[in-house]
Amino acid sequence: MLAVMRVLFALLSLCLALPGAARAEQVTVFAAASLATAFDAIAPAFEAATGHRLVAAFAGSSALARQIDRGAPADLFIPASADWMDWLTARGRIDPNRRFDLLGNRLVLVAHGAAAPAALGPAFDLAGRLGDGRLAIAQTDAVPAGIYGRAALQSLGLWDGVADRLAETDNVRAALALVALGAAPLGVVYATDAAAEPRVSVIGTFPADSHPPIVYPAAPVVGADGAAATALLAFLRGPTARAAFAAQGFVVLAE
Repeated sequence: MLAVMRVLFALLSLCLALPGAARAEQVTVFAAASLATAFDAIAPAFEAATGHRLVAAFAGSSALARQIDRGAPADLFIPASADWMDWLTARGRIDPNRRFDLLGNRLVLVAHGAAAPAALGPAFDLAGRLGDGRLAIAQTDAVPAGIYGRAALQSLGLWDGVADRLAETDNVRAALALVALGAAPLGVVYATDAAAEPRVSVIGTFPADSHPPIVYPAAPVVGADGAAATALLAFLRGPTARAAFAAQGFVVLAE
């Protein structure tokens, strides 16, 4: 029995001596719903490279920000808008010294199934293309994709014709799902969302100057100073994550 115990003790000591064995942690990221597909590729790569476990929660940036403000156990926040990061920073929940702009995106109009491309401008008959249906869009007063979408439609003079014909959703992926399922004929989503859904086609891209720049800032929540959070911040700026983001169509901003 003594010999067995010595062997077990030796094995335990060896495990504790292995690099990272005693330092493995979990890092929890609250991220905009549009990042879900990219993180499907990033999470296993991060875990294999660092030994840490990555848990991600995806939703509308506004909902995530409010959850963090109420004390939800997030380590990192990556919204699809600087506004919600600013809001949390003002409330003392974000470390501004470690914040950086991670990604950019584009805004597109998608249709269910195949659709002919068109130039999105004041002459585009959006109301006519909707027919009897509704325009799927994230909440236009709170969710970044919806705020960008409303700004673009107003800039192009198309808002008044569809303002009472919206199907507003909690996040951009929910708006995408309405179009993919045929519940809505058209939707306003990010280009990266459209690329991840084969059941929709892109009619056109909204002009970049028709809405505020689409930027995804990243920063740790105050108190998230562990090794896993620090490692993930570095990993997101590294070549593996950059390649995963670029493959989904994001514009990679962080160096």
